[in-house]
Amino acid sequence: MTTVYISIGNSDDKLTQVEWSLFITHVFGTLEEAIDESGGQMHGNWYSPPGAPWQNACWCVEIPVRAHDALQAKLKALAGKYQQDSIAWAPALTQFLRPEPVTT
Repeated sequence: MTTVYISIGNSDDKLTQVEWSLFITHVFGTLEEAIDESGGQMHGNWYSPPGAPWQNACWCVEIPVRAHDALQAKLKALAGKYQQDSIAWAPALTQFLRPEPVTT
């Protein structure tokens, strides 16, 4: 399993509000489908505040490496459908920070 952050945005205002809403809905649905099919998991999703000058969304998913190519192909297709230059795919490099022993 790999943890990946997937981010989309509309900071260039290429999409109308309705198109942006559809784009988010389609990306979210695509992620849910990939997770269901592969036994992955969604750890969270975040969206820019409604009053923010830029629109963006981010999801953190854990997905098997064997499912990466298919998911990336579907996300690329959505980027094209919604006239986006790209969708960010950022694999996480996880480190576990252990507490230091407390000395008294």
